Amino acid sequence: MHRPLPTLEDALAPGRAPLPGGRKRRAAGRCLFLLALALGVVSCATHVPPPPAPVPANASFQDYQQQALKTLTEGRAYRGERAGAEAALNAPQEWRPIGPVRGGVLLVHGLGDSPWSFRDIGQALARQGFLARTVLLPGHGTQPADMLDVRMEQWRDVVESQAALLQRDAGHIYLGGFSTGANLVLDHAYRHPEVAGLLLFSPAFRSSVSLDWLAPALRYVRPWLIETSLQSETIPVRYSMVPTNGFAQFYRSSRVAQDHLASAPFDRPVLMVLAAGDSVVDVAYAARTFHARFTHPASRLIWYGKQQPPADGDPRVLSRTDTLPEWRISQFSHMGVLFAPDNPLYGPQGSLKLCRNSRDGDAIRACEQGAQVWYSDWGYTEAGKVHARLTFNPYFDLQTQVMAEVMEAGEKSAVRAGASSPHF
Repeated sequence: MHRPLPTLEDALAPGRAPLPGGRKRRAAGRCLFLLALALGVVSCATHVPPPPAPVPANASFQDYQQQALKTLTEGRAYRGERAGAEAALNAPQEWRPIGPVRGGVLLVHGLGDSPWSFRDIGQALARQGFLARTVLLPGHGTQPADMLDVRMEQWRDVVESQAALLQRDAGHIYLGGFSTGANLVLDHAYRHPEVAGLLLFSPAFRSSVSLDWLAPALRYVRPWLIETSLQSETIPVRYSMVPTNGFAQFYRSSRVAQDHLASAPFDRPVLMVLAAGDSVVDVAYAARTFHARFTHPASRLIWYGKQQPPADGDPRVLSRTDTLPEWRISQFSHMGVLFAPDNPLYGPQGSLKLCRNSRDGDAIRACEQGAQVWYSDWGYTEAGKVHARLTFNPYFDLQTQVMAEVMEAGEKSAVRAGASSPHF
């Protein structure tokens, strides 16, 4: 019998946690709660870091990029001809505009992902006149085991240092984040009022898993939610599975984001993009948060779904259906909002197809053997159809235009505030 290998979504999506035995889970939950209290690991989510050190005068993004490439080349699980090419795909990137620099945008990927997540958005921002850069979060891009000991503070430090460097080089800056990356940039922006605005793609302010609070304690007793021998192969630009500590650090970042949002509204322009069928994020919470806490009149929520969003009635919400038969799309996905249809890896004609989109072994096998597929988020099934993960966005050009309008509002605010000029 064909046994499908687990994916990252197996561990994140509701009802799919691969821990056997309901009684054992309940008993473990009580024990883990006590362990969490004893260790103090849950409450540490709101720790406020000390101010970052000033950016050295001779620091450059190119130095950071080369150091990341060295780490990737030496740490990738695969060697030989693939190593160099895969390292380049996972390395931090920079896109410069042809004309004058209007500002900078720092883009932060999500848990288990890589800077490739923002390849298409970075190019679009450069065409609009922005200096766009991506970062590589510690523990990513090499092999999943490198995330066993990583801490959220390390991710936050990278955002701090690279945001300061970009501000020096480009004047006023925006921050963009995907999933966990959205939590990190929100945290930075709340603590740095000079940030002009935010671009939030599938923001993971709250996960769809009710027991995610157990992860900080569980990492001490169960380093992997799924046996490492059962993990599916890591594809070139993202992990298929991360250790329990990765989920723990994600949870901590979500707690930080929730604490900021509860403390005060965010009054600078924000673009938020959500897919109603997202299997990872509590999209209802995110949509309500947009309506209640992101107060700037130029902010926009793009909602991909058949049903209306919880923030229905807010004139700042733009809704589009996510059922597109002409594209063989049944629903939009957590990751698909990021990529243009012509993406060389993730587009419909790209070199990667994520067939492990459910626990249906027959469907996985049919997809891998070349059957015609429809596209969806993890776990969606429909009689008579084989579904792969949706990894591209047919509305990408529209989304890019809305992004430009939101950022223009932020740019005007930054000019009124007297942001510094770019330095090269």
